Amino acid sequence: MNIHSKARGGPLAGMKVVEVGGVGPAPFCAMLLADMGADVIRIDRVDASESGLPVERRFETIFRGRRSIALDLKQREAVEVAKHLIAQCDVLVEGFRPGVMERLGLGPEVCLELNPRLAYGRMTGWGQSGPLAAAPGHDINYLALTGALHAIGTRDGAPAIPLNLVADFGGGALYLAFGILCAVLEARSSGQGQVVDAAMVDGATSLMTMVYGLYASGYWTDERGSNRLDSGAPFYNVYKTKDKRYVAIGANEPRFYRATLRILELDESHLPDQHDRAGWPAIKEAFARAFERKTRDEWGTLFAGTDACFSPVLSLAEAALHPQQKARGNFVECDGVLQPAPAPRFSRSSSAIQRPPPEIGEHTDEVLKEFGFDDAEVRSLRKARAVN
Repeated sequence: MNIHSKARGGPLAGMKVVEVGGVGPAPFCAMLLADMGADVIRIDRVDASESGLPVERRFETIFRGRRSIALDLKQREAVEVAKHLIAQCDVLVEGFRPGVMERLGLGPEVCLELNPRLAYGRMTGWGQSGPLAAAPGHDINYLALTGALHAIGTRDGAPAIPLNLVADFGGGALYLAFGILCAVLEARSSGQGQVVDAAMVDGATSLMTMVYGLYASGYWTDERGSNRLDSGAPFYNVYKTKDKRYVAIGANEPRFYRATLRILELDESHLPDQHDRAGWPAIKEAFARAFERKTRDEWGTLFAGTDACFSPVLSLAEAALHPQQKARGNFVECDGVLQPAPAPRFSRSSSAIQRPPPEIGEHTDEVLKEFGFDDAEVRSLRKARAVN
């Protein structure tokens, strides 16, 4: 994996992006664009780190790949600098509550007048409209309104919290990145930019499309932990092993299920039918007893090379060491920090981590000069404390 390449490569090489600094899914979207080769310029506040995390900047890996310019957007001069950048870029990314960018003087109407082909990407929790548009929230709140949080977990337990992967990054950042690229492509034919209104509640709801279809058919029940993919099925589940670790089984199809039974030394004729939901508790109990006979790694040896859809449940410390992860190059080191590599892969246009997370304002002078400000103008902006 190429890191710190002087010439930006990747399928988005040549695309210029202005990111108005925030936290969470909007920066993750900007990271995805940067990983694919876009030149992302992050506008940070002049006073403090956006994340507020008590770690060195190099560990805030979702800020990787871009340059940082520090502006005090409460000052008119700084807003004019931001406008100057936006007028020369293809994309703007912002993640504030509705109305904040407008109050700063950088709303869509202003920016699209400056740059008629601009893809103006907006990332919010609840969207730009609706009764909750102005309300605060986090991943767990957005996910709660989609049905997904209710559906994740075991039958007798509370809903399980899937980190902040589903609403923030899956339903938020990925949908925003997809929407931005759609808008950029459309602008190439129409010559017109537009606003991409990406809401985490919208994207997370969209991710539930298959489940809602199965629910409408009657196949999926609304009781948590009672379905094929939600811990209800014994053949799609996790089990504790002799050494108190866990393994994951995804033996949905009959041939995978039979292969699992053979390795576990379970007689299919003594068990309920695989798809008899009333018999699932009995099969699950048999699986649980069987897996407790050996350690996680012993089971890994027995299942290796079989058609059983088996995986060890790896810790964060273990994941990067797995042979499949190593073969794919899914973890790379940047500035001494091991982190997930860019994805997906391309046959010609290689993606790369272009640079480590920048210090706030690290590239202020460089960016200003690149976008046409002379030395006197830069000194004037610094004297006015509009930039840092």
